[in-house]
Amino acid sequence: MSKVAIVTGSARGIGLATAKKFLTEGWKVALLDIDAETLADSHQNLDQAENTITIVCDISIPEQVSTAIAQVTDTFGRIDALVNNAGIAIFKPVMETTFEDWNKVLSVNLSGAFLCSKACVPAMLESGGGSIVNIASISGGRASTLRVAYGTSKAGLLQLTKQLAAELGNMGIRVNAVSPGPVDTAMAKKVHTADIRAEYHDSIPLARYGTEEELAEAIYYLSSDKASYINGVELNVDGGFDATGIGLVSLRTD
Repeated sequence: MSKVAIVTGSARGIGLATAKKFLTEGWKVALLDIDAETLADSHQNLDQAENTITIVCDISIPEQVSTAIAQVTDTFGRIDALVNNAGIAIFKPVMETTFEDWNKVLSVNLSGAFLCSKACVPAMLESGGGSIVNIASISGGRASTLRVAYGTSKAGLLQLTKQLAAELGNMGIRVNAVSPGPVDTAMAKKVHTADIRAEYHDSIPLARYGTEEELAEAIYYLSSDKASYINGVELNVDGGFDATGIGLVSLRTD
């Protein structure tokens, strides 16, 4: 029987690339997203009707999460992997970040992962175990301006990863995190100016953005049996950005 993965936030970007990776490896995939129109378009382009289902779901709402996970088990009969990829970002100075902004970011990025993970555990246990991969960010461990809500939510997600790994590991469910650095997503292409891109290139030892497909490879690896003894870790997929700190560009380029 084919294994089954759930990928949240999979209408586009890293989530969609991850769904495609699971499909190429012979898995069945449930694609969850709040954007119904984009999700439907992406699903049609996948042309994998027998191996996929799409569910419109706001992962910050417990009732919607419960309904979505039940639909996955009713359709595919099992859950082997969950990728908590859905997330939002509100980038503002701290004094301009409203309490509503704060709650919105944490409800999706942190509470959503908590809700989805809890909802998937029973089905994973019925299948003998499973894997949860949380998509965090290097912003979870590396503070910068405009990210008081986003960075805090990702820091919380990294701690949630460890907490879940400690408890669920005893049950045969591994929990790990992937922390992307700058990735060439459609959003990044839209909002990152030429100056911002140049500065990132100067600060990353590999001197480029990552690709959605590179992130998908790392996510799939941690979800697969090849990572069977990896639990509770954060894997930075960032070209070395976090490892080098701020750095002195002139010393590296001269």
